[in-house]
Amino acid sequence: MIELISLRKEYDNVTPLTDVSAVINDGDIVSVIGPSGMGKSTLLRCINMLEKPTSGQILVNGEDITKPGCDLGKVRQKMGMVFQSFNLFGHLTVIENIMMPQIDLLGRSRQEGYEEGMRLLQIVGLAEKAFNYPDEMSGGQKQRVAIARTLAMDPDTILLDEPTSALDPTMVGEVQAVISELAKMGKTMMIVTHEMNFARSIANRVFYMDEGGIYEEGTPEEIFDHPVKEKTRRFIHKLKVLELEIREKSFDFIGVQTEIESYCRKNLVPYRMMNHIQLAFEEMIQQILVPKMTEPDICCTIEYSDEQQKALLTVDYGGEQFDPTKDEDELPMSVLRSAVSDISYEWISEADRKNCVIMKVLS
Repeated sequence: MIELISLRKEYDNVTPLTDVSAVINDGDIVSVIGPSGMGKSTLLRCINMLEKPTSGQILVNGEDITKPGCDLGKVRQKMGMVFQSFNLFGHLTVIENIMMPQIDLLGRSRQEGYEEGMRLLQIVGLAEKAFNYPDEMSGGQKQRVAIARTLAMDPDTILLDEPTSALDPTMVGEVQAVISELAKMGKTMMIVTHEMNFARSIANRVFYMDEGGIYEEGTPEEIFDHPVKEKTRRFIHKLKVLELEIREKSFDFIGVQTEIESYCRKNLVPYRMMNHIQLAFEEMIQQILVPKMTEPDICCTIEYSDEQQKALLTVDYGGEQFDPTKDEDELPMSVLRSAVSDISYEWISEADRKNCVIMKVLS
């Protein structure tokens, strides 16, 4: 079992991990997902103590491996790591790459190392490449050799840091197939990956990382089908988001519309939908809400799904309860309805901005 307690990692200009606490049970297969730069790889490197945490504890079967004097060599023998870049020795053959760590670190004989290496090459489907050199192999084959080398050390836990990210797309499947087979061996595994289908299919737990820690965790069904938190939902559904704050009656309307246009063009929003987004913003914000407020307190969030080609505008605003959908006779609401397929209002008493309007934009 691995227990992370208030783990923090700081660098000079960035703090990727601020406060990470979690328990990884024996036999767990954890997919670690999230946007780039959110500390996923740093987390794995801290668990293996390739990066020393700034503070916090890492307990492996009850032993605090962050304490001075801990035998990290012994810890790492039971915690294998597979990197993005393979890290094979170019001057050694495939079988020698797998044999040498066993001989040097485990004290096995050359014969024992050879037999175990061949057994593992058979598992990863590369027995016929045993006497080839790494530069004679494809990226997918090299990664499978790296996995076999890790398994040769008989680790209790395997950490895989984006094992397919450096591969040609045609080679990703062969490595994923090998990792899927490893998952059946009962070893504890943590896998950092951007391949969402793979993350879902292989894991029994998923960590979504953001804001310096594990932002949300759960089963694959919970995270991928029913995410609770907003950033998780946006990431899983590949939503492109633009947030606009309106705090003055005389805000720069032209500047905001230009910002919306730039956002739409960057995310390849269809031209007609872009016009509908701009029109919906103009009518709801400029024509309906701002005139009724002495001091506007409005947040407009635009979400666009490139998978479904759908856009959603959510407008949260402070002040007294006001439902704009009831102003059916007013011209702005009539114009607004020409740009959206559905509009709903809700009063959320526990929110900072208690008024909320959600609009589905016409394509």
